[in-house]
Amino acid sequence: MFIQKGTERFVSSRVRDIRPSGIRAFFDLNAAGGDTIALGVGEPDFVTPEKVREACIQALREGQTKYTSNAGLIELREEISAYFSGNFTLSYDPEHEMIVTVGSSEAVDLALRAVIDPGDEVLIPAPSYIAYEPIAHLHGGKIVEVAATAEEQFKLTPQALQAAITPHSKVLMINYPCNPTGTVMTEQDWLPITELIIKYNLVVISDEVYAELTYGRKHVSIASLPGMKERTIVISGFSKAFAMTGWRVGYACGPRELVASMLKIHQYTAMCAPTIAQIAALASLRHGLAAKDEMMASYNERRKLFVAGLNAIGLACHEPEGAFYAFPSITSTGMSSEQFALRMLKEAKVAVVPGHVFGSGGEGFIRCSYATSLVDLEKALERMGRFMQVMQPV
Repeated sequence: MFIQKGTERFVSSRVRDIRPSGIRAFFDLNAAGGDTIALGVGEPDFVTPEKVREACIQALREGQTKYTSNAGLIELREEISAYFSGNFTLSYDPEHEMIVTVGSSEAVDLALRAVIDPGDEVLIPAPSYIAYEPIAHLHGGKIVEVAATAEEQFKLTPQALQAAITPHSKVLMINYPCNPTGTVMTEQDWLPITELIIKYNLVVISDEVYAELTYGRKHVSIASLPGMKERTIVISGFSKAFAMTGWRVGYACGPRELVASMLKIHQYTAMCAPTIAQIAALASLRHGLAAKDEMMASYNERRKLFVAGLNAIGLACHEPEGAFYAFPSITSTGMSSEQFALRMLKEAKVAVVPGHVFGSGGEGFIRCSYATSLVDLEKALERMGRFMQVMQPV
């Protein structure tokens, strides 16, 4: 019998099986890149608005540094409830149908842990955000990718979902507006999907952290459609639209029984989200909505310039209707997405993320974040254009 030596034998097999984040790998390469323009990590270039920061400074002066309720400040939950009702036509009881988490990432983890039993199939439209698959794997879920193709503008279709469903399917994990593609689903897109969800009795975990960032149309939460609220956990947070990535405040809303199950896990792991960060989130909803709208308008201006520029230099890109990512095709170059991204970083000093890290359907594309200044986006397009003119296929 072979016995592993050293500390490696102590590592869980599930942990050993998961790969490190492909996004962070390129972020680390860029960190040593000098004059590199970073279009890799999805982080707003704006700082948290001044009124929000001032509210936190005042709270610190007043000594507001104690634990909150496990579920989070009731004032914050009430404000989130009112915000959802006014913006997304969804009503949640702040006492029993909501939990404040350490970023939306913890909310995803809690939701998957609360509903997965070992062997349950988790359906994930792909390309998708890279964290869903490893988190589901860590909790014993079997990941089934559902093809969301470029021909369908990366939307989830009922045909693709139907083809992926088996008797072991339990969870549909979705993210619209989508990271990495910027795809948005309309009510007409969702309706045939909801029929399948109800028919096969699936539970939905809907990551809507980019809900505020839509262009030309309003976000439609799948939970707002008939028969869906009682089987959907809606996840969101303050990192993206409110420029609060470092504060780590997210939340989940859903049926009372599911939220209670998530709360049981949360109280034994995180206890509560950081108090001062919750105060910042509350201040954002009370005093930061105008700043949010200004940032949104700026992203839209950048989106138009950058997507048009990508198409002009020969990187065909569909128009993203949400989030702050462009997902252009690089198939014309004859390179894999990783080869292209590595050469772009080395030769053009522009950092992007290879599409293959986002799962099946991502190969042949790269993800570019346009949550950076217009000046840097213009410089990036100039460098990328020169690279496209002189590069030689491998």
